Amino acid sequence: MKTTFLVAAIAAGMTLAATAEACEGNPPRMEMPAFEELDINSDGAVTSDEIEAVIQTRAAARFAQTDTNGDGALSVEEMVARADAARQERAAGRPAEQIEKADTNGDGLLQADELAAHAEDRGEGRGPDRMFERADSDDNGSLSAEEFAEAQSRMEDRGGRRPHGQRGDH
Repeated sequence: MKTTFLVAAIAAGMTLAATAEACEGNPPRMEMPAFEELDINSDGAVTSDEIEAVIQTRAAARFAQTDTNGDGALSVEEMVARADAARQERAAGRPAEQIEKADTNGDGLLQADELAAHAEDRGEGRGPDRMFERADSDDNGSLSAEEFAEAQSRMEDRGGRRPHGQRGDH
């Protein structure tokens, strides 16, 4: 019973934290805090009051970090700046991870052959051929306008995409 309550309390707390971050202009991030962080009084058990205290502390820290002029209120500019900074941090990590995974010669840079080999390892090299084979319904080695339109329609249906060049109302 206590375990069920603890799990439910942590899940609720993480949901509240994610909601607070979303309101601050950041996408939800579900980071589970360490047990030691939740066990504020270090008694080897976590109470709902301790979970709530951690959530409030984290929310207050995010608010203070976003409130760059220290006036106790968040302006549109401060919230946009916070969202932009978070976006830049996330964007900076992606290329570094890609280079780390694909850099076979260890020079910290990606050469075209390393990038191509990485794409092949991930199965990306098969895409065009496999897509063509699926679209060529009469197996004649070429696509008619009808076969192309049918393939395009299937892709749009599967991905909820619009035909190339069409934009929705923004």
